[in-house]
Amino acid sequence: MKKLLLLLLIGFGTISLTQAQTQGESRLHALGQYGLRLNEPGIGLGWEYFFAEKFGFMPNYTRIFPNVGNASNFSADLRYYLSTGKSQVYAMTGYSLTSENPQPGSAGTRRNQSGANVGVGAVVPIVEWVALSTEFKFQSQGFRQTYFRFGLAFPL
Repeated sequence: MKKLLLLLLIGFGTISLTQAQTQGESRLHALGQYGLRLNEPGIGLGWEYFFAEKFGFMPNYTRIFPNVGNASNFSADLRYYLSTGKSQVYAMTGYSLTSENPQPGSAGTRRNQSGANVGVGAVVPIVEWVALSTEFKFQSQGFRQTYFRFGLAFPL
């Protein structure tokens, strides 16, 4: 983990800042995620809206596939773009609500946990109409797990 943080800091230091995101733009994200602590995969959708220069708001929903039961996550993340050229690197923070049911079909087994998100990510254009989206995200609730998220972003 220390090596990853050092690598990210070096990466941020070598990126030059360019023009900002345009207010009012938005993107649709189709995401896959992988929980690094419990090896839990997931798939999700998100919509990112740029409400100010360099700031984006992204609500997203993820269906998680644990070994036993079922789970889902809703997050509302605030992103600040450190660079906005071809490779758009950002830092994010937000709110997260995870619903888990370790025993589907049994009454009273659903559990909801809320907490904070923090992370870093990048959006790299592949062609004009699609970009690669990657993110490392730590969620404070529940098992306090770090997720690696990856997927595609489509400008609207």
